[in-house]
Parts: sequence; C-alpha cells; structure tokens
Amino acid sequence: MAFKTYGEPNIERTLAAFQGERTDRVPLFETLIEDKHITHMLGRKAGNTLGATGDVAKGTTDESAQAQPMYPKDYIEVCNIIGQDVILMEAVWAPLKKIGKDGKPHIITDRSIKSKGDIKKIIPPTQEDVDLKIKFLKEYLNAVKGTKIGVSILTGAFFQVNYEFVVGLTDFMVKTYEDREFVEELMDIATDYYVIIAKAACDLGISFLFVGDDVAFKTGLFIPPKLFKELWRPRMEKIIAPALNKGIPVMFHSDGKLDDIMDMLIDMDISCINPMDPYSVNYREYKKKYGDKVCLSGNIDIEFPLAKGTVQDVERNVIDHLKVMMPGGRYLFGSSHSVVNYIPLENYEAMVNALHKYGRY
Repeated sequence: MAFKTYGEPNIERTLAAFQGERTDRVPLFETLIEDKHITHMLGRKAGNTLGATGDVAKGTTDESAQAQPMYPKDYIEVCNIIGQDVILMEAVWAPLKKIGKDGKPHIITDRSIKSKGDIKKIIPPTQEDVDLKIKFLKEYLNAVKGTKIGVSILTGAFFQVNYEFVVGLTDFMVKTYEDREFVEELMDIATDYYVIIAKAACDLGISFLFVGDDVAFKTGLFIPPKLFKELWRPRMEKIIAPALNKGIPVMFHSDGKLDDIMDMLIDMDISCINPMDPYSVNYREYKKKYGDKVCLSGNIDIEFPLAKGTVQDVERNVIDHLKVMMPGGRYLFGSSHSVVNYIPLENYEAMVNALHKYGRY
C-alpha cells in the first residue's frame, strides 16, 4: 500500500474549514506523526513532526528545549505526501528553570515546586528562550515561500506545564482550592512567556495559532467548571489576543471531555476544537450540537481502529466519520491524539487514503 493524495496542500482549504466555507475536500491535520511513520514515508530518518531531535511531545528537558524542530524541507515533503496543508512548530512547554545541584539553571521537570516559598526558586523563561523559538519559526516561514503550505505554532500550555512538570497533578489540583494565590502566580509566569511567543508569531504572519493545554480527562475537567473558568479563561484570552486582534484564527487542543467549556471556547472566538477524544466525545452529538458554530477536528481512535483494527476497519471508520462530519463543513480530519509508532504503517496509510478517496465534496 502507498499514500494516494489527491491535490496539493493548500492552507486556504484549512482556513476555509475553520469558517465553515466551501472546500474541495476535508482538510487533514495531525499534531504529531511519530518517527516510524516519518521514516517509512520519506525513506530516511527525519525525526517526528515536532522534532528532528529529541521528543518534545513527551515533555520538556534541558535538551528538548534546545531541540531542533523537524527540518522544514522534510516537513514540507511529508505534507506533500499526505496532503496536509500546514507545518506546525512546537513551543508548547514554557521552560521554567531552577538552579540544580551543579549550580546551573535546569528546566523544572521534577514536580518540586510545592509552596509559595518554592516559587522564589523559579527562573522565568528568558529572552534567549524566546529568540530560539522565533528563529526556528522564521525558518519555517521562509521555507514555505513559493508553496501553498501554511505555518502554525503550538503553544499555550500554562495549566498543563505546571501540573505535569512543576508541581505534580494531585498537588496542583489540591492547591487550586487550598492556595489559589500560589497556583495563579505559577500560571502567570508561564502565561507571560506564551503571550510573548504568540505575539511574535502573529507579527511574523502565521496562518493560525494553535494553543494546546490538556485541561480534562475522560469524565470532565480536572477541577469544577466555575473554578476552572475563573483561573483559565482570562489567561488563555491573553495568549490568543494577538491572533484575534489580527484576524488570525485560533485552534485549541485538549484531551478529555470538554462539554462544560465548549460554549465558553466558542464565546472566546476559538475557530477549531481538537482532537475530540473518542473516550469522552460522541462525534455525532458534537456535530449536531456544535457543528454550525465551530470547526471540529480529529476523533479517529488511535486504539481502534488505528492500532488494533484491520485496514478494512480503518476505512469503514473513516467513512462513518465523513458521512456525519462532512455536511456543512467545519471538519478537520485526523486522529484522536497523534500518529503513534504502535499504529501499523498500513493502517495509517489506509486512514489517509480513505480520507482522500471519500472526503471530497
């Protein structure tokens, strides 16, 4: 089996889907395609779509913070093979640092910040941190000149970076009740970095801003909706303001069940919601309830059919999704998370080929 793409990538297709405008076919989008699939596609090693070196999708370390994103020429080749309209550059993890035992600053990954006193140990992201990301972004923007491929940047995880790496999940959620000032101060440090990144990216002319912050799990938000909205909305609004002020669309990613904040996200002028976690989201219900208000993205389950099904299972699942999601537009096709290495090569090819075969208007 091989990839069978119909037509060249064109960012106008994805932007039209965001707005519910007519397109020639359903656009394709993946946040991450892991290295096994990239090697198979290109016939050579080129890392994954978020990194030519390191694995920034798994978290942030001193090494990954300096990691080279996928080289844009490789990413453009991937887009031409699968028909994706945009290359995506990672700036999702705010590099909050502290002095290590060796007397040097290191990115915090040990969940050691537990009190207001500990906040004093944090070294906020520096201009050098920002400059490195902007350097890579400029390389992406220069590389797509002469093509119809767009560029986006993935950023904004001010909630997740703190519970994932700085404080720890349980302690962070408990602190939202017991020490809200502590939580807000941490989120503000990260938010300030993301605002700078977003503004610089929008000034350079990205196609859309992609903000990712995992705020929910299978049954709902990590904390009650009222508290979450108080803590999260004003900070995310600061991050996306540079895009909205320039008329640049915003796409939002979170795993989990987002029912309690879907109306809020739409009210915030988010153009697209990704990835419609199938363990929490019934895509038929979401299409019926939100399909005329916001673009919906993803939902092809990486477990079944992608990892554990047959090629025929994959094609049937894609057809089922397209029948529901295509009418009226506002659908961005893709997996429910990312194209991970444990998905068989032939199943990923079947997914992409089924989209191009059946996803034409």
